Amino acid sequence: MTTPDQRQLAKQLHAALPQTQCTRCGYPDCAAYAQAIAAGSAAINQCPPGGAEGVKRLAAITGLPAQPLNSVNGVESPRSVAVIDEAWCIGCTLCIKACPTDAILGSNKTMHTIIEAYCTGCELCVPVCPVDCISFENVTGERTGWLAWSQQDADTALKRYVFHSIKRPQPLPESPEKHLISAPMAQPLRLGQGAQPEVDASVQDKKRAVIEAALARARAARQRGD
Repeated sequence: MTTPDQRQLAKQLHAALPQTQCTRCGYPDCAAYAQAIAAGSAAINQCPPGGAEGVKRLAAITGLPAQPLNSVNGVESPRSVAVIDEAWCIGCTLCIKACPTDAILGSNKTMHTIIEAYCTGCELCVPVCPVDCISFENVTGERTGWLAWSQQDADTALKRYVFHSIKRPQPLPESPEKHLISAPMAQPLRLGQGAQPEVDASVQDKKRAVIEAALARARAARQRGD
């Protein structure tokens, strides 16, 4: 159970994060990371997109000493945006579902495209792409961390993430009593992993068959030189 002071601190910390929602900090999103810092269960040096400047901001809020970015979580780097190879995209929509800011446009069996202004460079679309057709381009040169990002960018990313979260189907509670229990503090994820909802085996098999068929068509087209 969090205290009012912890909730207020978490709110301040959350406002200081870049809102890329990349999960590199080891938590499901920026809000969960802020809550963990406020509770004392996470360090202030786990956000690669924020970089050294981000660590300084969190240090100023918490009163903790600034420290180098934890290399386990990644390195500070320029901002990059996703690019989809049109020749290889099979329209599986998996990247659309993975994008935390709805920066990918497309529909089933049609080529997808990236809305550059909304892409945070989180790279969550990469591991779900079955044909490895997504790459990233540096769009800020040598500028890294907050020099490659802005508060306006963060505000836009947060608004889109909130909207994305509202659209995402929420699981029904197992029992009425669960409404009376406060949600526990978010637990850290293994790096590079997100929560995987349980899906009926027949649905998974159907999706797998569709993707495999699309892959076969893509390979055939590549061999023909289309």
